[in-house]
Amino acid sequence: MSELGIPGASQRRGPTVMDVARDREDVVVGDEIVRHKLSSRIIHWTVALFFVGALLTGMPIWSPVFGWMAYLFGGLSVCRWLHAWLGVAFSAATVVMFFFWLSDMRFDENDKKFSFIDYLKFSAAEDPNVGKYNAGQKLFFWSILFAMLLVLLTGIPLWWPKSFSWRLRQVCIVLHDVGFIYWFVAIVGHIYLGTAAEPGTFRSMTRGTVTRAWARLHHPKWFRDVTGGRG
Repeated sequence: MSELGIPGASQRRGPTVMDVARDREDVVVGDEIVRHKLSSRIIHWTVALFFVGALLTGMPIWSPVFGWMAYLFGGLSVCRWLHAWLGVAFSAATVVMFFFWLSDMRFDENDKKFSFIDYLKFSAAEDPNVGKYNAGQKLFFWSILFAMLLVLLTGIPLWWPKSFSWRLRQVCIVLHDVGFIYWFVAIVGHIYLGTAAEPGTFRSMTRGTVTRAWARLHHPKWFRDVTGGRG
């Protein structure tokens, strides 16, 4: 637990919330709490950028319906080359993200009470024992890691088709599509939950902070930990 105050009457001004958010997390500054430091946000947006790039270059390869998108990158042959390397970059960034957040994404006893149906109801009253990340967020974290490994491993025979059997390539095509579809649906849900469903969440990945009220509502235990129980 750490708290920084900004003295209102002092001539010497304390650090602003953005100063703190560059290299520290779980710190209270005034009415805001630093949830994600700068390095966390850079990793998050790097993964997002490579994912979008792989998505846009992969769509015209996946179906002729999206063939027009290939012209945005210089043609289908360019898309095939670029998609593979963006996929490698996306996978590498995801691995970095995995190790960066691993300690926060381990399941605890309270996570056993998680109900996906209740989670989708967006109840105004969260479990008082929810920490920095709830069980739904942890499940999402582990599932995207699995999906990344799936698309990476199945993409290898598709990148070097002459080195693998026809039957294996056919299986990989199906599994690669399954991984892609899951990623697409999961990311759409992730964006919705981080914006419209829970207002105030998106700013934690832009400026790195959330309000005390947001933390108290959505992650009560984390709020108590970082404030020492002071509301």
